[in-house]
Amino acid sequence: MTSLDSILYEVAKPARYTGGEWNSIVKGWDKMPIKAALSFPDVYEIGMSNMALPILYDLLNCQPDVLAERVYAPWPDMEAAMRKKGMPLFSLESKRPIKDFDILGFSLGYELTYTNVLNMLDLAHIPVLSAERDESYPLVIAGGTCALNPEPMADFIDVFLIGDGEEIILELIDAFREPSTIRKMPRAQLLRRLAAIPGCYVPAFYKVSYRSDGMIGSISPTIAEAKPSITRRIVAKLPPPVINPVVPFLETVHDRGAIEIQRGCSHGCRFCQAGIIYRPLRVRPQEEIIDAAGELVSNCGYNELSLVSLSTSDYPDINGLVLQLTQRYPDLSLSLPSLHIDNSSVALMSSLPRRSKTGLTFAPEAGSERMRLNINKDVTEETLLETAAAAFGKGWNGLKLYFLIGLPDESTADVEDIVKLTDKVRAVGIKIRGRPPIIRITISTFVPKPHTPFQWVAQESEAALNAKQELLRQGFRHKDVKISWQTPNISRLEAVMSRGDRRLGKAILGAWRMGSCFDSWSEHLKLENWQKSFEAAGIEPDFYAKRSRQLDEILPWSHIDSGVSAAFLKREYQRSLTGKATGDCRTATCNVCGLERLQPVCREKLERGLPG
Repeated sequence: MTSLDSILYEVAKPARYTGGEWNSIVKGWDKMPIKAALSFPDVYEIGMSNMALPILYDLLNCQPDVLAERVYAPWPDMEAAMRKKGMPLFSLESKRPIKDFDILGFSLGYELTYTNVLNMLDLAHIPVLSAERDESYPLVIAGGTCALNPEPMADFIDVFLIGDGEEIILELIDAFREPSTIRKMPRAQLLRRLAAIPGCYVPAFYKVSYRSDGMIGSISPTIAEAKPSITRRIVAKLPPPVINPVVPFLETVHDRGAIEIQRGCSHGCRFCQAGIIYRPLRVRPQEEIIDAAGELVSNCGYNELSLVSLSTSDYPDINGLVLQLTQRYPDLSLSLPSLHIDNSSVALMSSLPRRSKTGLTFAPEAGSERMRLNINKDVTEETLLETAAAAFGKGWNGLKLYFLIGLPDESTADVEDIVKLTDKVRAVGIKIRGRPPIIRITISTFVPKPHTPFQWVAQESEAALNAKQELLRQGFRHKDVKISWQTPNISRLEAVMSRGDRRLGKAILGAWRMGSCFDSWSEHLKLENWQKSFEAAGIEPDFYAKRSRQLDEILPWSHIDSGVSAAFLKREYQRSLTGKATGDCRTATCNVCGLERLQPVCREKLERGLPG
């Protein structure tokens, strides 16, 4: 292979590719019978901030017969240099070609990284189509949130791991432990064995038929080992936190230590996919978090720690946890993302040392009370204004607020209410502080996601979304209110990929062949490639993005069981139409979402009539 040193001078950030970081693990290549390459299909700075890969990296490297190394998507300057020199994609730890590994695993967290996956396979000299790979190539697997609708990537991935990866990845590794398996067993035979593992989805063993109107007629397994429905794997207890993560050489998106303090969320926001596919709520013991924080500081030298959760302020006795951490580690700054909108969150942030007070971020999601009821966002305008008043009174000079536009049944008045609500928050700041606060508004476009109560609704047209953005642009006239948003056509592509079926594989392949890569980066997105590719593949994007589904329609992901039942999702969708809220199962009775079928703790609480 061409020497890495011979091309690093040509690229902007060579530290992305050198490896050798603190806590990286290098095992003897020849001594390890099973070799896995773990990839996040985006640039190093983003991939190193992802929490899934460090968990699997640590887990696999704790196995005495497994070697796990990392690989990220080379930035275009590095890709150009590699292709010019004929250098294949390599791992960071050993610099071995990815093609030499037994397993190549992708973490799919965002639909607009799909062309990156193809580009990485091609750079690794691995056929991008699963059907063209035999046992001489690595087994290509994928997991993550996007795996809950695996169909758009079905042509390219050998096996999808559905759900929590900590247990299923070790069961997959077991299949490689027999000497006859590694690089010797015919690929079809290996895939049959893996298809029998609960949570493993092998697309090649499923036949999809289509009706004359283009909708799906059936999704059927073609072998006995493949089950009609693939049930999401759920770990009952969170594994120990990673206390020796790799410390990057350059600044990453989240350049701090991180501990997952709980997994899952029970608020039940109807637009939120994560709130469904990470259920049920599983809480890490407080003492385990405190001990892990000390280990992270000692092992990595971090002076900032993020307590990660979908709703951090919901952690039981979060105030006690923060107090313990600040007392035991007085030099440690704490980051508390995803705070619920209430006075207790402000009080919590106020209890932090001043160096930890980096800012307050809240997500009202909608401007009007009506829309918040529709999406089951349990926040009133009164609560938000009280929370803002408490924040300004405690010394904060600004807030960041997140909103969505294009939500189901949203009117022009609902969008105007975003401006009115923001103006009220601003007025509270002026009253308390005597001068205008700095308010940063992030406007996202609603994308209907699989496995949510809104999976059946249509995404709004670009024309309507542009009109709503213009309404906001005209409404926000104060210089101290900063606004940012994503363009609707990017959200349209995300919706197509999010709700697509396996026919999209041709379009993904076509767009990549035309040069599309790093589509999640606005400066690299080439929408004209996608339009040409859709046309060449005979695909109408609006069939996926802008079409309402019937509640009895077979969806591309209908054979993927998230654990939350279709009956519950339909019930929640119907409740959204009438503006009915559904209570949080931590404090209300069990909502019978379907997890009581799979989780003993949910079933027990349902039977006893206790809060979930």
